[in-house]
Amino acid sequence: MARKKRPKPKEEHPSEMWLLPYSDLLTLLLALFIVLFAINAAQKKTSEESVTASFKRGFNSGGISFFNKMGNQSGYTAYLTTDQSNGKAASSYMSENESLEKERQKIQGYIKKNNLESEVSTQLVEPGLMIRIKEKALFASGSAQLGNDSDKVTTIVAQLLGEVSQNVIISGHTDNVPIANSRYSSNWELSTQRALNFMEEVLRKNPRLNPARFQATGYSQYHPIVPNDTAEHRAQNRRVEVLIARSYKEPKMQNIN
Repeated sequence: MARKKRPKPKEEHPSEMWLLPYSDLLTLLLALFIVLFAINAAQKKTSEESVTASFKRGFNSGGISFFNKMGNQSGYTAYLTTDQSNGKAASSYMSENESLEKERQKIQGYIKKNNLESEVSTQLVEPGLMIRIKEKALFASGSAQLGNDSDKVTTIVAQLLGEVSQNVIISGHTDNVPIANSRYSSNWELSTQRALNFMEEVLRKNPRLNPARFQATGYSQYHPIVPNDTAEHRAQNRRVEVLIARSYKEPKMQNIN
């Protein structure tokens, strides 16, 4: 009796599951090149927003990816959100910085035109645009009454403050020599009254200014810019400062775990 031939086993086709990680690898490579390109463009434009957009495009382009099934992606999402927020904050900060620098150059032109270089100075500092006015440009020694020579300075400052929208802090400062007159009992009182009188004169000269943006304060002798060790240094410390305060702070990078 003839034996029945056993059927040949069917050939098994190789699995195509390898295509999924391969496509993800290609996606990662594409994302990497996009990110590198975006970083280069961001350096030219001094902006981080394009980098964030590149990450999003790179990791979400082209069909299904195993990233869609990775579970909790809160860290990754938080990174993108923080990065995008920092990009917008950096853009706002830099825009305001440029605007304040333009105003600084403008007031420097006024100072030069009116021969006030020895009495008024400007500086762009972290809190904002600082205008420093020496005592002799505004007040007689030991007095908070604005002198006739103060008209140029108060007019210039009133005009400048009408061109910006930031809040303004006006502060009075003295040297460390105790005051000795019947009008003011201490350097605290003198410095505060000087700041208040200066602020009121600026607001009077420019009625369009919103008083809600302003505040006046006195620091007495406790915020010197140089040591009170010589007559020249004490004269530098006797001053009124006008700070155009920044609306945007420099963004800080955060670590996302």
